[in-house]
Order: sequence, then structure tokens, then C-alpha cells
Amino acid sequence: MNIAEAARASGLTSKTIRYYEDIGLVTPQRGVNGYRHFSPADVHRLRFLSRARRLDFSLQDCRDLLMLNEDTSRSSADVREIAARHLAQVDERLADLAQLRTALQQLVQSCAGDGHPDCSILDALAGDCTDPSRA
Repeated sequence: MNIAEAARASGLTSKTIRYYEDIGLVTPQRGVNGYRHFSPADVHRLRFLSRARRLDFSLQDCRDLLMLNEDTSRSSADVREIAARHLAQVDERLADLAQLRTALQQLVQSCAGDGHPDCSILDALAGDCTDPSRA
């Protein structure tokens, strides 16, 4: 199948597929005319990548997971380690986002939001406030 068909079958864009080819995650055959030809195995890899990226695995993790997926002598512990490390990173990001939410919530609550030009949010962003919890 051609790249447009592979894109439809995998849920990826043609541009993403070309990028994955450029970085070696997929290597479709080339016809005499230079056009890419995607085999069922290529489309399977693309679907795998699509699902892994939707779970926000890094490209390196995707590369490692693809290799493990194709290695019949793999250890599931290796796969679990990658997923557990990624889960820890997600938990870290969630904690960071919770702190960000609290800080933004405090800024919004500190602003009168009326017709006056004074704005505690702008003061905090400019560093003009004395309360460090508001900046």
C-alpha cells in the first residue's frame, strides 16, 4: 500500500510516517519509481507507534518497545521497566501541573477583575509583588 493508505490504516499522518522513516522507526520498501510501499508488517509497526505515542511514550521508548515487541526471547520485565519509568514521569508531570494549577488559581483569586487598571496578576508576573506565593 502507498503512504496515504498506510496513513489511513495506522491513524497517522503522511508527514509523521515520513518522519518515522527518516529516524529509522519504519523502513518501507521503495518501488522502481521511488514510491514507498508499506507491507502489512510496516502498517502493524505504524499502528504500534501510533498507540505508543498516544500514551506519550518518547520516541526512544517507542524504538525500544518496537525492538522488544519483535524479540520473541524478550523479558516482559524489560517492557514493564519502560512502562513503569514512563508512568513515574507522568506522575511527576501531574504533580508539577497541580502546583501550576494552585499558583494560577491564587493569581486569579487575587485579581479584582474589575474595570480598574491595577492588576495583581500583572504585578506578580512583573515581579512587583512582595508575596512569593503569588508569583
